[in-house]
Amino acid sequence: MKTDKINLNISGMTCVNCSNGIEKFLNRQKGVLKAKVSFASNEGEFEIDKKLYSKDKLIENIEKLGFKVEEDIEALEAEQQKSFLKLKKYFITSMSITILIFIFAFSNLVDASIKGYFIFLLASIVQFFCGARFYKLSFQAVSHKNYDMNVLVALGTSAAYFYSSFVLFFPNLFPDYLRFMYFDGAAVIITFMLLGKYLEENSKQKASDYLKKLMNLAPEYANLLNKNNEIETVLASTLKIDDQILVKTGEKIPADGEIISGGADIDTSMITGESLPVYKKVNDEVLSGTLNTNGIITIKVLKTSKDTTLSKIITLLKSAQSKQIPISRFADKIANIFVPTVIVISILTFIIWGVFLGDFQSAIIASISVLIISCPCALGLATPIAIVSSVSRGAKEGILIKNPEILEKIKEIEYAVFDKTGTLTKGNISVCATNIDDSYFKVIGSIEKYSEHPISKAIVSFIENKSIVCNDMITDIDIIPGHGIKAIFENQEYLLGNQKLLKDHHATISKEHLDFYEQEANKSNGVILVAVNKKSIGSFSLEDELKTDALDTINSLKQLNIKPVLLTGDNKTTANIVAKKLGIEEVYAQVVPTQKYEVIRTLQENSKVMFIGDGINDAPSIKQADIGITLNSGSDISKDAGDIVLINNQLNSIIKSINLSVETMKIVKQNLFWAFAYNTLGIPMAAGVLYPFFGIMLTPMYAGIAMSFSSVTVVVNSLRLKIKRLK
Repeated sequence: MKTDKINLNISGMTCVNCSNGIEKFLNRQKGVLKAKVSFASNEGEFEIDKKLYSKDKLIENIEKLGFKVEEDIEALEAEQQKSFLKLKKYFITSMSITILIFIFAFSNLVDASIKGYFIFLLASIVQFFCGARFYKLSFQAVSHKNYDMNVLVALGTSAAYFYSSFVLFFPNLFPDYLRFMYFDGAAVIITFMLLGKYLEENSKQKASDYLKKLMNLAPEYANLLNKNNEIETVLASTLKIDDQILVKTGEKIPADGEIISGGADIDTSMITGESLPVYKKVNDEVLSGTLNTNGIITIKVLKTSKDTTLSKIITLLKSAQSKQIPISRFADKIANIFVPTVIVISILTFIIWGVFLGDFQSAIIASISVLIISCPCALGLATPIAIVSSVSRGAKEGILIKNPEILEKIKEIEYAVFDKTGTLTKGNISVCATNIDDSYFKVIGSIEKYSEHPISKAIVSFIENKSIVCNDMITDIDIIPGHGIKAIFENQEYLLGNQKLLKDHHATISKEHLDFYEQEANKSNGVILVAVNKKSIGSFSLEDELKTDALDTINSLKQLNIKPVLLTGDNKTTANIVAKKLGIEEVYAQVVPTQKYEVIRTLQENSKVMFIGDGINDAPSIKQADIGITLNSGSDISKDAGDIVLINNQLNSIIKSINLSVETMKIVKQNLFWAFAYNTLGIPMAAGVLYPFFGIMLTPMYAGIAMSFSSVTVVVNSLRLKIKRLK
């Protein structure tokens, strides 16, 4: 048996039921061995028996179901954008017309004799133009034996709309006390359901932006050295293993490779999270997408563009994005039982009143009342209104909730995994101590100004903060990559750099200065020695400071029985020192993004995991984790990948996010309980169960009032989130 694996981009899916429907249909086809379709990423992965099935047949079957197969990612994005704008148009139209319906219904702007017909025209636009998607989706859901919220919306709004239409055009069929219209109720339901869909699609639309940005990180072109050692500009994607490429200062490395000549300071922060550039020399490996900050190097290509570390990050992100999140959708689950039950009750009500009791007028009234009172306005509003209130409250607290679904999972988190640089620490190198006399600061600052190295900038900033102007002209200066700076000023030789720089230039280091150097180095601080005329004058010690609220946040997580974990690409010594200061017991250090991703997956085998990071290198972990949190100060890619963005960059907002989610889920459950309790009590009353005992029969008017009251209750309950105190 010859098998073939096929990946397709599928557009036109509007909900999870669409992807489920494609899977179920294709898995029944002879020759299809496996079909997996992701609504989140609009991708399908298929495995077929080439003798029994073909790619063309696969595409034909998908398109028969009413979906489109796009040739490339650009075509898919264009189709998604088109669908999103269409949904936005429907929502705005529905909202505008619904407002008009209420204005005309409760005012005298239109003559009473034609008011009903005018409202009917407006309601018809909402019902069949704006709400057409619900009829289509409910048909698809029923055809796949799945009775979801779309079926409830189509059923309930249709009952209200058509009953009102009959009352308007055939009033003589109804006694005076039954001539009520519910066009406004049907329009409100459709508008709010479109709002929920719009928010969902808006979140999904942005979810893949980070992939496009990540793909653009690697340089498009490379400087290839040909056989004659001449430079040719070629596409980086065409590079082959063993090709030799030249990378100049300020250029990004186009492929994973090994340095065969030269040396340079490489900014690897996007891959490893190292806060300081790392000096790379001959025989050292370098990664695609990292930045050459200082130096000229020649690299031998070790991996093609498809196998680089950067491409693996992209693959991991796609995999993480496609994962199906096991969220409990209360409304849809119960709806699968509720919808058929309502239909059966309505039919039985008509049969009992009409056939057995011979009262066809009461039969019509009671059966319609059952459908109206079961209209899922409160059910439809239960979750969306609570989510909207929660998201707005979060924004007020500096918490941007991009993926509202995580509000249901965050209470189950057992591990809070933190990146170090820029997340727990400030991410800015600064001078924390020095034993150099102030009289040297002006010259040192003037020399360091000639370098763009982060360490040089930190020293200059430290000196200028002391109101010292560093403006001496340095004409004889030599920046030595990986070692430091040598300069001549007023006939004096200055050496600023590591211990090797001073030894190579035969400078002596006094015991006092060596002790200070080793003391600061043992703290895992970066240390820059300074010598004048071959004699040391002291050192600058540099560190990346902890954020002020880091310790409180870690302690608060422990009180919530959430175990903090440190996961960083930084060296083990630095990682362990930071962990000890914060009381973090579990530490993973010197890990690249693929390893971070695997650590998250391992932790997820038995527990729910939250990851907090801010760098490009954190994006796969952020996306893979059950909850991904990123900082506003982080990279655009990490922000796009995250479920929550901390706009205020305060770590204590993590605790507020957890508390907000707990309160939100309480509200959602209360809303759903009320919505179903209302139906449980209201439907029997509408069916006339109480009539033989108390002479009470719920008419469509009171059914509509009860429906509206339940909706108001749900909305008011949800709005409590806006005033709830978050600790």
